[in-house]
Amino acid sequence: MNLDEEINRMRGESLGPRYPHVVVQLSGHNGNAGAIMDTVVQALKEAGVSTLDIAAFRAEAYGGDYENLLATVFAWVEVE
Repeated sequence: MNLDEEINRMRGESLGPRYPHVVVQLSGHNGNAGAIMDTVVQALKEAGVSTLDIAAFRAEAYGGDYENLLATVFAWVEVE
């Protein structure tokens, strides 16, 4: 399954993100976990999310495998 297919699958399972006003674009990262994390963390910072919440996001995202990372991203922000 490629990244776009995985994004679409996870979008269907989501109940909505914690920060729906924070929108990130994941296509173009070619599945690179580090690039995805950098993109999301930067967007959270630009939206004024607290450093404590950003640390919680990082801990949750890094707390498992790649699928967990994507699930965490979808739980926290709006993904295009």
